[in-house]
Amino acid sequence: MSRDKSNIKPTEAELTLLNILWRMGPATVRQIHETVSQTQTTGYTTVLKILQIMHEKTLVIRDESNRAHVYAPANSEMVTQSSLLKDLVLKAFGGSTSKLVMRALDNSTSKEEIEDIRQLLNELEQQS
Repeated sequence: MSRDKSNIKPTEAELTLLNILWRMGPATVRQIHETVSQTQTTGYTTVLKILQIMHEKTLVIRDESNRAHVYAPANSEMVTQSSLLKDLVLKAFGGSTSKLVMRALDNSTSKEEIEDIRQLLNELEQQS
């Protein structure tokens, strides 16, 4: 049975490992564990098990050509973020992107971020 990759959403723990892989590039379980251990208390076997599950879910690919398997994200950070964001907009904001943006900008956005957003909106407007 083939899975529809677009419907597979990573858990919080899986996202932690994906963020490491996006930063580091392809890595062994040991390398990933060492990085996770800098901020969390997580056992080596836990990281291994999560990566195995992620491989089954097609969230990562695994190179088994060497003794130490090397894991890499199956999708780019942007593709994964877009998928999660679409899901969030549908589930939490009734499909309204503007509601998401307004909530995201509520009282916690710096002047610099607002200027960056304004610049992005101007660029998007010029493309239309």
